[in-house]
Amino acid sequence: MKHVVIVGGGVGGLAAAIRLRVAGHTVTIFERNDVAGGKLATFERDGFTFDIGPSLLTLPHVFDEVLALAGTSLEAELDLVRLDPQFRYHWRNGGQLRVHDDAAATAAAFDTFSPGSGDAWRGFNEHGRKIWEVSERTFFAGPMDNPIALLKRMKSPKDLTTIDALRTLNDVSRATFDSPELQQWVNRYATYSGSSPRQAPATLACIPHIEAEYGCWYPMGGLGALRDALVRVAIDQGVIIETRSDVAQITTQDQAVTGIKLTDGTTTAADIVIANVDAEHLYGDLIDDQRALKQVRKAGRSTSGFALCIGASGTTEGLGHHNVWFSDDYAQEFRELDAGQLASDPTIYGCVSSVTDPSQAPAGSENWFLLVNTPPGADIDAPAYRDLVLERLAAHGVDLRDRMQFCARLTPADIEAFYRSPGGAIYGTASNGKQAAFARPANRGTKDGLYLVGGSSHPGGGLPLVATSAKIVCEMIAQDNE
Repeated sequence: MKHVVIVGGGVGGLAAAIRLRVAGHTVTIFERNDVAGGKLATFERDGFTFDIGPSLLTLPHVFDEVLALAGTSLEAELDLVRLDPQFRYHWRNGGQLRVHDDAAATAAAFDTFSPGSGDAWRGFNEHGRKIWEVSERTFFAGPMDNPIALLKRMKSPKDLTTIDALRTLNDVSRATFDSPELQQWVNRYATYSGSSPRQAPATLACIPHIEAEYGCWYPMGGLGALRDALVRVAIDQGVIIETRSDVAQITTQDQAVTGIKLTDGTTTAADIVIANVDAEHLYGDLIDDQRALKQVRKAGRSTSGFALCIGASGTTEGLGHHNVWFSDDYAQEFRELDAGQLASDPTIYGCVSSVTDPSQAPAGSENWFLLVNTPPGADIDAPAYRDLVLERLAAHGVDLRDRMQFCARLTPADIEAFYRSPGGAIYGTASNGKQAAFARPANRGTKDGLYLVGGSSHPGGGLPLVATSAKIVCEMIAQDNE
């Protein structure tokens, strides 16, 4: 058995720690912040609680698998609610669309929104199902060090066309729906990986199918309850979690890792080091590997974001748990973002979990978490951009400005400082381009005994994918140490 050190206590690090400890390894996590969980974070103020990272759980069986290894389950650890409707979408022309947890209800909602689009949605969902079935047993089933790794997991050449990587998500949206609004709805899914719909591969069309098939889930008490469950189970299994422990260097000798060194000079020896940090931070700061750093930067950063946490008095009629208020011109919005500019008319995502969970806000109040996409590294005049976001939301008929008890802000600079995500890139490496899957940093690092988990490495950002990266790495460690 090995002594494994994990740099960073995010979801990928916690999931890997549980798996490795169950397998008999000694595991220590070093986390620089006060609590583990990484971007699965919460903010509390005046009786309000906000999820400031992930705000929904999809593919819950990915986490159930991890917890089952430790003799427990999601059901035992969390009170999960399957949301219906999943999302409410709004346009300034008055158009509204509810996406339900039931396929027939969703198709009917599409038909009501745009006559005839129900059948188009069914076809789109079926296309997404085929992409997901192939992707699950190929792309997500193991490492992606090179294209050969993917080809070996394919059953036939047809799999290559099924995953639809040669078209963009925007190509699919235009081919599927006549309605510009519904094209916009499809294109939004590029933002799940912090990418542009005109550059992201059409493979991302599997995401709406995943939500339709497996549900959008919310743990009562907020997404922090998932973090707390993972920490609790890890500790119960014997994982050591050292918080407020900032790793300054991963030490090496003869091209192999030997351990880590903290900023206070403390060293810890290790047979294996797992980096649950942004790959750009890993190769630029923790290990001096300029070649690897160049490759990471070539892949590009995902978008960042500007977020508002608003404690609002009163309640809002017709409000959902998850809401999206679209910009008038999505193409222009992404032209600005792709050019490194703030969107003049940003699409606004709003999570108001108090709609489902009254514990998240005082009685008669709502906890509004608003998020808009920004370029990574964007320099933001936070008060001015806050006012613009609230003005745009008011133009949709939802004016919070006279209801605010407080309004806290989170900028790209804050995200970078809290999580050492260069430029505040929320999802690590971008998913832009036909070769994006192969451009993402590999799970096996450039030193013997070094492995990568988390959103910047394969298979990408988002809770289930980060947990999947942990599974891939743990399987690699088992194979490498047979």
